[in-house]
Amino acid sequence: MSDFIPTPERQKQILTLLTRQGRLSVTEIVEQFSISEATVRRDLESLASQGKAQRVHGGVIAIEQAPPELPILERENEQPDEKTRIGRAVASLITDKETVFLGSGTTVLEVARNLRDRRNLTVITNSLPVLNMLAGVKEVTVISLGGMLRDSELSFIGHITEQALSEVRADKVIIGIRAISLEQGLTNDYLQETLTDRAILKIGREVIVAADHTKCGVVSTAFLAPLTSMQKLVTDDKTSGKLFLP
Repeated sequence: MSDFIPTPERQKQILTLLTRQGRLSVTEIVEQFSISEATVRRDLESLASQGKAQRVHGGVIAIEQAPPELPILERENEQPDEKTRIGRAVASLITDKETVFLGSGTTVLEVARNLRDRRNLTVITNSLPVLNMLAGVKEVTVISLGGMLRDSELSFIGHITEQALSEVRADKVIIGIRAISLEQGLTNDYLQETLTDRAILKIGREVIVAADHTKCGVVSTAFLAPLTSMQKLVTDDKTSGKLFLP
């Protein structure tokens, strides 16, 4: 190919090849486009920064886009075994007398299910299903955050929720996530929820993300936070290789 393909067009062609093959090496791109390795690396870094590809040693791989998220009531039967195990594992990290924040989603709801036997536990949440799960449990004090109810997720979001979050602190924050990748960090698919989620991340001394393998190694629409915003990721054994590729 010609050396004089404009950069945006060349990157578009590289992306087309990547989509078709799944992975490209620097050498392959050099040969295909008759350009220098330095130019290839600049192109790949540009594609990675745009969230269109993931850099790996010696080349680049395609990034899988997370599909649109179904409403919470329709997700209850997705990966049930993995969510059950993740819920138990995360709950084992929470001790009596702690204050924890539990976010929305079916995986975090499994965490809540495994906290009903805790003693002197305080739970802060913006999730209506979590409220229902822990309501009336004798040794659990539940603090509900108000706000605008997001019908599909049955969670409270928006300005009122964020104001309430500024008034509370937690030992641990437990959240689910739509998508998580090594280069693009934490992403979700609902822009209006992003500011609320960022406020949630700020209230805990430790942030724990609970996500099954279908959420790992993929990218969604809205950037939430870098990986450094969390301290632990609790997932299942099918995640191996999806986040940390050679």
